[in-house]
Amino acid sequence: MPAAADARPYDHAFFGHPRGLSVLFFTEMWERFSYYGMRALLILFMTAPIAAGGLGFETAVAGAVYGLYTSMVYMTSLPGGWIADRLIGQRRAVLYGGIIIACGHFCMAFPSLTTFYIGLALIVCGTGLLKGNAAVIVGALYSPEDARRDAGFSIYYMGINLGAFIAPLVCGYLGQRISWHIGFGAAGVGMVLGVVQYLAGAKYLGDAGLHPAPAESPAAAARLKTQATVGGAAALVIVLAFTLGIYSGVLPITAAQVADAAGYVLLAIVVVFFAWLFFAADWTPAERRRLYAIGALFVAQAIFWSEFEQAGSTLNLFGDRNTRTSIFGWTFPSSYYQSLQPLFIITFAPVFAWVWMRLRKREPSSPAKFGLGLLFVGSGFALLVVAAQLSANGVKVSPWWLVVTYLLHTWGELSLSPVGLSATSKLAPKRVVGLMMGVFYLAISVGNFIGGRLASLYGSMPLPNLFGAIAAVGIAVGLAMFALTPPIKRLMGDVN
Repeated sequence: MPAAADARPYDHAFFGHPRGLSVLFFTEMWERFSYYGMRALLILFMTAPIAAGGLGFETAVAGAVYGLYTSMVYMTSLPGGWIADRLIGQRRAVLYGGIIIACGHFCMAFPSLTTFYIGLALIVCGTGLLKGNAAVIVGALYSPEDARRDAGFSIYYMGINLGAFIAPLVCGYLGQRISWHIGFGAAGVGMVLGVVQYLAGAKYLGDAGLHPAPAESPAAAARLKTQATVGGAAALVIVLAFTLGIYSGVLPITAAQVADAAGYVLLAIVVVFFAWLFFAADWTPAERRRLYAIGALFVAQAIFWSEFEQAGSTLNLFGDRNTRTSIFGWTFPSSYYQSLQPLFIITFAPVFAWVWMRLRKREPSSPAKFGLGLLFVGSGFALLVVAAQLSANGVKVSPWWLVVTYLLHTWGELSLSPVGLSATSKLAPKRVVGLMMGVFYLAISVGNFIGGRLASLYGSMPLPNLFGAIAAVGIAVGLAMFALTPPIKRLMGDVN
């Protein structure tokens, strides 16, 4: 066994954790800096008038593009994980993903619609390679019996939110006060810094994620590489031909039509996947009951994320158009509101962990926590119904409306998000646990797409009605989860 692997339990160089954790902490921090920096500007840039340097999209089109982009970011974590597992290993997947992400942001730094779409596509592909695989390497830094593993992931999670907090402050200011494209370029610079420190610290990662899973035989390995090469080349040709067809006018397809088609594909993937999961595979009765529980939690998660991820779309627009961007005499770009959620997560994550520990045997079950998360996110939109009514006559409301809304949404995320991943890992049959982890990201993908479609309604219907409908759905599903908690717990068996 390599020395690096033997040394893992005794490496305490980074706050009592392996030195390699610091490498991945800053890699993910800069990746999230690039993602959230660009996201803070995305829908504002698309809806800004051409005279102001934007794209001049109607809100309906911008919402469709936003929803498609954010859903695909999470969807590509599934093929990204497969590529790493079977072909190149997690280490190279993270490196290639970071480089591709940086290229995507730099494409968006050029004032061209073509480079804008190319940039979005590159960021989607790069994030699919980097995001899930970086987390896999974090786990590989610890031996299976190492008690520091959960704490290590908590530190890693702080890196995610630190990057998300800083990003709108830097990229948002540059984008809204100087130039949209400088803001996008700054996001690319952040990703370059992440790649540089990742390469510089690679020696501290040992063999973690260095090699793909071994094939059953040399013949199987050769066959897999051939299939991957042919499939990748075919996909590249199709995408290029499709892009050129749209750009040249040969294919008269709009961005909204592409988003609609992607929605049908996403729906088909979900239906086919769960049909196979529930009916086609050979499960034991206990496994099948747990899979039904996963299905119920999947629906609740998708609805939650469809509302929570309004942060970058409808709430971003509300902050820009309907909310004052000054407090105590200080004026700031509207994109600064995007830093509230990660700030609240950093602040309240330890509080929630302490509360669950104090409750011990009285700690709510996973379905009950899901219900709590949905109530929080729905309540945030219920609060905004009043704010939207106050702003109906063109009056900009106080920033505190958004501050409290984001606080409620953060409490909802802390109630549901960590629980969702943990519950899925515990409920999944052992032989498909890796595949079932993709269900968590699939729920986020579906939620993001639905959220984007909701954002496309911004401006086409009264804001109090839009926020009221979103609030009603969140609260209703939250109450339904509380009512369904006993039967779902029975399906879950001995998993809490």
